[in-house]
Amino acid sequence: MAAILNGIMKAYLRNRFKRIESIRNNSVQLQEAILQRLLRQARKTTFGRAHGFDSITNRADFVNQIAIQEYEAFVPNITAAMNGTPDMLWPGQTKWFAKSSGTTSNQSKFLPISKEMLRKNLVPSGWDALCVYYQERPDAQLFAEKSLIYGGSLYDYDQTSQTKFGDVSAIMIDHIPKVAKPFCVPEQAIALDADWEKKLMLMANAIVEENITMMSGVPTWNVVLFNHLLDLTGKEHIHELWPQLQLYLHGGVSFDPYRKQFKEFLPNQMDYLEVYNASEGYFGLQDQLGREDMLLLTDNGVYFEFLPFGELKSHQPKTVSLEDIQIGECHAIVISTCAGLWRYLVGDTIEFTSIEPYRFRITGRTNQHINVFGEELMISNVEKAIAEASQYTNASVCEYTVAPIFLNRYHKGGHEWVIEFYQKPDSLHTFTTQLDKSLQQLNHDYAAKRYKGMALQAPVVRPVQRGSFHGWMKSKGKLGGQHKVPRLSNERNFMDEFLRYVADTFAYV
Repeated sequence: MAAILNGIMKAYLRNRFKRIESIRNNSVQLQEAILQRLLRQARKTTFGRAHGFDSITNRADFVNQIAIQEYEAFVPNITAAMNGTPDMLWPGQTKWFAKSSGTTSNQSKFLPISKEMLRKNLVPSGWDALCVYYQERPDAQLFAEKSLIYGGSLYDYDQTSQTKFGDVSAIMIDHIPKVAKPFCVPEQAIALDADWEKKLMLMANAIVEENITMMSGVPTWNVVLFNHLLDLTGKEHIHELWPQLQLYLHGGVSFDPYRKQFKEFLPNQMDYLEVYNASEGYFGLQDQLGREDMLLLTDNGVYFEFLPFGELKSHQPKTVSLEDIQIGECHAIVISTCAGLWRYLVGDTIEFTSIEPYRFRITGRTNQHINVFGEELMISNVEKAIAEASQYTNASVCEYTVAPIFLNRYHKGGHEWVIEFYQKPDSLHTFTTQLDKSLQQLNHDYAAKRYKGMALQAPVVRPVQRGSFHGWMKSKGKLGGQHKVPRLSNERNFMDEFLRYVADTFAYV
């Protein structure tokens, strides 16, 4: 029976792969059609009437009549929609909102998730990833057994029982198609439990006897789950427990710092497939195994524009459309969606690696980079350098954060790194030296500032005890879900507060 079910799903996914081929070959045309469809559907909304959607006939009209928006511009409409007012940003009543919250700010964002967004973007993206995988691995047996899928939590909104909010992963789990539910573990009550520490223990007990073939989730929490499972079973590694586990779908954070850890937990042949998922929607996926870039999903109910990095601080920033993209340039993503976000600045930066088809890699966040000394240090540089230094010194990294050391009359400027190691390096000095060397090779601006130590001193790496970042996040009420440790900052606010917490709670190592 398992083989028959897998065969049926394989045939469905093979047919569905035509959609991926269409995206590869027709992205510009698909995007033009999506913009027209979005404007047509939303013209009678409060936002559409206020911005003259009826008079917009092309992209030039669109960018002239609507400024690039950040979250604060949408708050009045979102608040009204959460309170039950229909037709604010998108036709009808929006009942779902993805909650996104940064670590350094207490402000939460509530991003609208319409029925259209679920139908056109969130739910299809899971099938997109699977059809890519079966195309790459025709002998895959994912549907012969179970898939491990878990997410954040859902809550009722106080003002009206019709509105729910929570992590976008939880909203997706709540809307898993009936045909897929028999293949998913654990049960929904556990998968959506709000207490992450309790949830991971319950999950370990619930799935220990299952035969898992595919899993997804944030790498940090999967490492915690793996440790629970090994403690529970006495196994040496996870493949002893789940010998048929073959695919890990990951996204949300760079996987590079976790590769060595996962290789230790999963020593057998494994495939890793990256997806670009955000609270606002799914934007891309790795459409070929072994590549380090992702295919832009141009037929998922989202219209994309791209803001050159140098335009971010402009009073009248000018975006480029897909057909004008230049390979190798850094752009911030601007989206308009079938949930009612219009010319919304997501906050992520990407760099296109190909235009036939349109593939890209994530380079960082608009508000997470270090450029205090003109070094233009991006997350993509940092993640790669950590991976190279870890491999060179037999180390693996759990969490980290980086902030500037501001220059004064007594010392030059530099970067302070606080790192929680899963496995400590053979030599911290060698790790630091290799980290600095890799950064110079990856980033010419950083290398120029490090030349003979004239502008930047060597990085300072401060290791902290295992559990330090977890304890910090817990103390702030920010475990799990969309909460992430800020990697890079131009300021020292987070760094100094975290170091005070560590000094009061842990010992440095």
